[in-house]
Amino acid sequence: MTKFYNERNVSKPGSVVLAAWNAERSAQKAVKAKAEQRKRMYAGAEFNRLQSDWSVLNTSADSEIITSLRTLRARSRQLLRDNEYAKRAVQLIVNNVIGTGIGMQGQVQSAGGKLQGRINDLIEETWGEWTDKDTCDPAGKLFFTDQERLIVGSLVENGEVLVRKIRQPFGRGKIPYATELIEADRLVDQWSVARAENGNVIRMGVEQDKWGRPVAYWLYPTHPGDYQFSAFVESALIRVPASDIIHLFIPERIGQTRGVPWFYATLKRLRNMQGYEEAEIVAARAAASIVGIIQSEDGVTPDTDELSGETRQAPTLTMEPGTFQQLAPGETFTGFNPSRANAGMDAFMRYMLRAFAIGVGVSYAGVSGDYSQSNYSASRLALLDDRDLWRVLQGWFIRNYRREIHREWLDAAVLCGELNFPDFYSNPKKYNKVRFRPRGWSWIDPTKEVLAYKAAVRAGFMTNTDVISQTSEHADAEDVFKERRRELDMMAELGLVFDTDPAQTDLKGAAQIAAPTQEDDQGPDADPDDQVSEENEDETATA
Repeated sequence: MTKFYNERNVSKPGSVVLAAWNAERSAQKAVKAKAEQRKRMYAGAEFNRLQSDWSVLNTSADSEIITSLRTLRARSRQLLRDNEYAKRAVQLIVNNVIGTGIGMQGQVQSAGGKLQGRINDLIEETWGEWTDKDTCDPAGKLFFTDQERLIVGSLVENGEVLVRKIRQPFGRGKIPYATELIEADRLVDQWSVARAENGNVIRMGVEQDKWGRPVAYWLYPTHPGDYQFSAFVESALIRVPASDIIHLFIPERIGQTRGVPWFYATLKRLRNMQGYEEAEIVAARAAASIVGIIQSEDGVTPDTDELSGETRQAPTLTMEPGTFQQLAPGETFTGFNPSRANAGMDAFMRYMLRAFAIGVGVSYAGVSGDYSQSNYSASRLALLDDRDLWRVLQGWFIRNYRREIHREWLDAAVLCGELNFPDFYSNPKKYNKVRFRPRGWSWIDPTKEVLAYKAAVRAGFMTNTDVISQTSEHADAEDVFKERRRELDMMAELGLVFDTDPAQTDLKGAAQIAAPTQEDDQGPDADPDDQVSEENEDETATA
């Protein structure tokens, strides 16, 4: 007998309807909670139909670099060869970071804190002799300043550069030290992860210990792209200790082992600019090739006779200045008015170039040479912003390259006897003190800025050394003061007075009133015992 009720539901305790309602309510709560959870997400992390093609992976810096490094380098070099804006950007960076070279001034001091002029001059003179291309470059081709410029240019183009320290003398030099520049292509980068015999990890040619500190660099014996001039043997790799290599690159992520070209964010944009410019030129040339169209009323084509079916020569019009052309009966001439050049091309190219300049870190006016789009205030702000970047890069270059080079060069110079400092090894920090002098920049508005710097110095916010280092090319306060002293002494010796000497004239050119001397202050009736006492006090203070 079929029962009219569900026996299983009746056997359950409680209300069946209530249980079903609670289950449906719980499901609705779960859906609502999930929706609220999605609302609490960052907008940039939402998944919807508008971001369906935005697929990303959380990979390490080296995992991203290994798949793209060779292509990025090749494309960066191609743009530098063929694109004028890319070439200009590299020139701007090299000229502003290095210029004509980073100067060096010895800062060896006595126990009393006074600069040892003779020792510092000897170090600077010996350094200047070593920077000759015959002694500092194993190949004898590049002066040290030329090496610095090439290093920074390679950093922009390739993202990294290797400098190998060669501990032997070259040319006429006696100091057993030289620097060899090596392109990053010689690093064995096809090994994403490998193991050395000692258990160290080799990441893209850089052997590292468990802390990530470079232990050695694995190099090809020759440039892998130099196949036209030398035989390439892949198995013959060179292991160079890290103590002999300076690997220069600016890391942008923690744990990054290799550097990438600085144009990586703008390569596609520059390529598109080239393609767009080429398309406009091709369209303009094609449009210029069409002068007009000849139309015939009888419908006979220029090259076919309908009656005879024979092919005849198409009429040719020779276009020359100052001539008239006569058409055949029934033919009319319609001129062709091309829409080239594109009136919107200039604005579009400026927009693309501004984006390229931002991606590289230079100003639009500097990379384009177009100063028509800005006034004095805007140009000044752009220059100041650029100079902040140049100072950051100068500091990075000095910390990561010049300090190490100077320290090891000085050790080598003392070791070979070129510099004779008996207490050098007992107190090396004393002799390693040095001040590097990167290039400065001239005034933007001299009338205003000189007064501003003068006020800052008088108020104690800056020093004369600060002003000279920021506004002079390789000058430092000591050199400027010495040269000024020699100039004033020469003027006094020749009996010349210029309004540039504040001790002689004021700003308006009037003669200054001589300051009273000590003898004038004492007068003829001064007590001789007081004078002797003052002299003794002066001697004591000097001692």
